[in-house]
Amino acid sequence: MPSRHLSGNAYRSECSVSDDESISETDVREAVERSRSGAPAAGKAVRDRFSPDEIFQRIIAAADEEITAGNRELFFSGLAAGFAITLTFFLHASVTASTGDETGLVGGLLYPLGFVYIILGGYQLYTENTLPPVALVLERIASVPALLRIWTIVLIANVVGAGVGAFVLANTGVLSTEAVTTAATFGAEGLETSWWDLFFKGVFAGFIVAGVVWLDYAARDTISRLVLVYLAFYTIAAGHLYHVVVSVCDMLFLVFRGEIGLFAGAWEFVFPVFLGNTLGGVVLVTVVNYGQTSQRRFKTPQESPTELQPELSFKEWILGGFAGRSYVPPSGEREARQR
Repeated sequence: MPSRHLSGNAYRSECSVSDDESISETDVREAVERSRSGAPAAGKAVRDRFSPDEIFQRIIAAADEEITAGNRELFFSGLAAGFAITLTFFLHASVTASTGDETGLVGGLLYPLGFVYIILGGYQLYTENTLPPVALVLERIASVPALLRIWTIVLIANVVGAGVGAFVLANTGVLSTEAVTTAATFGAEGLETSWWDLFFKGVFAGFIVAGVVWLDYAARDTISRLVLVYLAFYTIAAGHLYHVVVSVCDMLFLVFRGEIGLFAGAWEFVFPVFLGNTLGGVVLVTVVNYGQTSQRRFKTPQESPTELQPELSFKEWILGGFAGRSYVPPSGEREARQR
């Protein structure tokens, strides 16, 4: 707070310098972010809020990084996410067993922790990946094979990570005797649920996860993201919905304890949840979020406002590298490659 003993001119001068410094820091921060990705650092109309178009630009910026990530990077990031899901499985079973809760309202209190690690830590989770890469494919900036490459690698890595965690929990004393019994009921309940009920429960869970991704890019601070992720994934536990990677952990826990066969568990439990999560996430992107945007790929500072990014041809879009290109990088990146 400036001193009251400063003269009027001195006080105005000090305030002016302070304001200029604040404006300068803000401008520099936004310029740095835009120079790297072209996505907005602050809302245009209301500074602390983003319009659907601006949210979409931020998602596209993240999707550009994901679509160009290497196989090794994707796999190990997905592996870390699979381990984090094991933490969700462990805490869900432990809290439910210790409280005797059968409603899911208390037992699910720590269920979101693994997802908090994944989303705030930037790990690759299969359902979390249904939004950004799909946006590029819908824009014909990335090909369908490029999308399937990401989905396949991340899903396999998630399953491996969750499988290792389930094996440890099923064959060691990490879980208490009561928690082991409770953990076994998670998979048993899934197997007792009809195929189509699992599918539609997976659809609703896919809606929630894809919605979290959209809102995550609308948030401007970590606290907001933390609250958003916690409430959304707590809803999955409290609503007795199913997430495919958690379901993999539920199922493999029973497999490693010799209570079910791998094929039966995968087909009767995990597969319908997988389809539901995928459809729910893609439909939310296509019908709700993508449909409400008019601004497509973000414009980099080197582009004119009316310049459009070249799209993949139909053959390139369907066949990817087999027909030519599989991805169209931003113009600034294209220029750098040409040099």
